[in-house]
Amino acid sequence: MLAIRQVIDHTMERFPGYSAEDFEVSAVEKGGSDRKFYRIRAGDRSMILVKYSGHKEENRHYVDIARFLSSSGVQVPHIYLHDAEEGLIWMQDLGENDLWAFRDRPWTERRPLYESALIEAFKMHSAATRNLGGTGLTLEREFSEPLYLWEQGYFFEHCLGNHFQVPAAEVARLAALPALLSAASRLSSLPRVLVHRDFQSQNILILDGTAWLIDFQGMRPGLAAYDVASLLHDPYVSLEASEREELLGFYEHLGRRSGADVSGDFREIFDWCALQRLMQALGAYGFLGLQKSRADFLAHIPAAKRSLREVISRLDGVQDLARILDSLP
Repeated sequence: MLAIRQVIDHTMERFPGYSAEDFEVSAVEKGGSDRKFYRIRAGDRSMILVKYSGHKEENRHYVDIARFLSSSGVQVPHIYLHDAEEGLIWMQDLGENDLWAFRDRPWTERRPLYESALIEAFKMHSAATRNLGGTGLTLEREFSEPLYLWEQGYFFEHCLGNHFQVPAAEVARLAALPALLSAASRLSSLPRVLVHRDFQSQNILILDGTAWLIDFQGMRPGLAAYDVASLLHDPYVSLEASEREELLGFYEHLGRRSGADVSGDFREIFDWCALQRLMQALGAYGFLGLQKSRADFLAHIPAAKRSLREVISRLDGVQDLARILDSLP
């Protein structure tokens, strides 16, 4: 973490013409990230400074991914300057309003914002995917059968096992359900596009009524339905079933309008992706809450568990998992 004086000194060194008295600096809280964010105001200029460590490989590729996405028409923050040696990024300040901040507004006001977010995701799934070849961009490991199985295991270990204290033998039995193993195999066999990987309301900023994507450093090849499911089953925001249906239909319309193949089993794939995403989220909440002493993340477990239970009701072969969820407090 940088001291305020360090933030000012680093910025003055790279953006000359200001004195220390010109600056207003405030720390910006950002989820479970190990990066530190600062809002810098100097005169009529406002920027975000990101301090990252090299311990997490994906942090080093944020700037390259941002520039690539921008060149593909995806709305992401403009990068002003990157100091790779110091692990510092100065970028466009898109304001403080994320999609989550609109969670209590009427649906008539929220729906266009969600549609705008889905449009930006679709650009990533389509135009950015087409433009990837030959860029040499370094991405995180693609969604594959081992990664889907890892997400499932993350849930069983950190949520069912560590948080809810389900006996180890029962956890092992549930983790070996044939339907879950089959789902990992099936999803990994489908054609991949570029996905955000953490496409939820707090990673979507709203500026002048349109969506801008942030925290995309985990971008990788995967399934578009995974991103859509991440947003529509976001544990941080409660959506009505009818609202999810409208948004799912909107994304399908985007695909058909562009000539993309929206197959007849898209809805089923969407549900299996929602199951995967919710397992991953529940595992993360358990891990961050218990292993990283971030008890605030444990508060999201009930909402994510309810969503997982709803999704499971539409899937075959996972009734045993439904029963264990029903038995949990």
